[in-house]
Amino acid sequence: MSSKGNSGAPAEVGFKKEIGLFGGVSIIGGIMIGSGIFYLGSYVLERTHMSMGLALLCWIVGGIVSLLGGLCFAELGASSPKSGGMVVYLDEAYHPVVGYMFGFTSWLLSGAGSIAALAIALPTALRGYLDLSDASIKIIAIALIILLTLYNSMGIKRGTILQNVSMVAKIIPIVIIICGALFLGQQHPDLTLAPADGTEAGFSAIIGMIAFATVATLWAYEGWTNLNSLAEEMKNPAKNLPRALLLGIGAITIIYTLFNFAIYKVLPHTEIVNMIGDGNLYLGTEVAKRVFGGIGGGLVLATMLIAMFSSLNGMIIAFPRNYYAMAKEGHFFKSYGKLHPKYNVPTTALIGQAIISSILVLLRNLDQLTSLVVFAGMLFNVLCVVAVIVYRKRYPNLARPYKAWGYPVTVIISILLFFGLMLNTLMEDTVTALIGLVVPVAGAIVYFIFDKKIKAEKNKA
Repeated sequence: MSSKGNSGAPAEVGFKKEIGLFGGVSIIGGIMIGSGIFYLGSYVLERTHMSMGLALLCWIVGGIVSLLGGLCFAELGASSPKSGGMVVYLDEAYHPVVGYMFGFTSWLLSGAGSIAALAIALPTALRGYLDLSDASIKIIAIALIILLTLYNSMGIKRGTILQNVSMVAKIIPIVIIICGALFLGQQHPDLTLAPADGTEAGFSAIIGMIAFATVATLWAYEGWTNLNSLAEEMKNPAKNLPRALLLGIGAITIIYTLFNFAIYKVLPHTEIVNMIGDGNLYLGTEVAKRVFGGIGGGLVLATMLIAMFSSLNGMIIAFPRNYYAMAKEGHFFKSYGKLHPKYNVPTTALIGQAIISSILVLLRNLDQLTSLVVFAGMLFNVLCVVAVIVYRKRYPNLARPYKAWGYPVTVIISILLFFGLMLNTLMEDTVTALIGLVVPVAGAIVYFIFDKKIKAEKNKA
């Protein structure tokens, strides 16, 4: 088949539309559900002073916050189904430098750092069963990154198939654990909305607890924004993108809430307090062992491995589309903006991501590096939600196959919730939050260096 158009010039290679509704849900669920489901509940309980009622409320609030954000992203994605997601929305709503700052932060640290951290976490989970040294874990982590990068370089269809299979493979055991715990658990948890450690707390203090603990739940919900990066590769994105976002986030909210309630049905409150106090945060693992005996530990290990593998694969698929969008905008490496002529994927962006992720695997204090960009990530999420209002004002005639339900009330509520959580994070860890802004500022500097070079080339021409 000829690669030239009627003019004789090479035709530009485009993305293939290979992602259906279930594929979209699998990508969202694959990235969102990692090993965190088994231990993050401990942090939520700690932040609510061991109140089971407040902890469950926080899981629901975290899901609602994510769902409200999903409504906004659904409108943006349906009206502008372009590869790059947040990079594109921030470019068009504000200025290209804003989208670039987000993309640069992901490219250099947050995206590559998340991949590196998960690649390390996967073999680390096997340490209790295999004698793995630190060097062996890093070698396995780098091998995982390279192999999944090569696999996803052979087309989005292959990557989606793997994502679908791994998503189903991890949901089944999670549902089995939930059902077993709910039916066999003998506890009657106290779900009153008050601290359970004897702390006297007024209304404002409880609201502060809920906000602080909800931030912890958002670590578990993190990842739903990434589907928009693949909008250009979705079949009928006007319908399937909003549906995938709402179905994915809604279903995971139910799973997370039921999973934590199932923990309370099996483990007595005093035992939970003692376990967390002793540093044993994996409450979900203990529940599986209590309900299923000896095979419970194996079931949890298998689920965690599949969950981390699925999440790793989803991130390797999604993030390079952001760097592709940066390159197409003109202020990034040109090679990142090219698609493979046969497989129709941003091959250079995938390879570049693998190199940076592998380098980060070799660095120490990876958790500290990635935590530095949490505040900046929340800031960009807020800006994207605000972009719904900006788009409505700036592009009134833009086709909107899906409109955010309850606009503008739900959008304003979403902005206030995200902004409140961001403000709470700033107050809780001011220094780390402000240092985290250094990376996007560096991205702005790189943008203007590219901009100066582009203007100089134009003047010469």
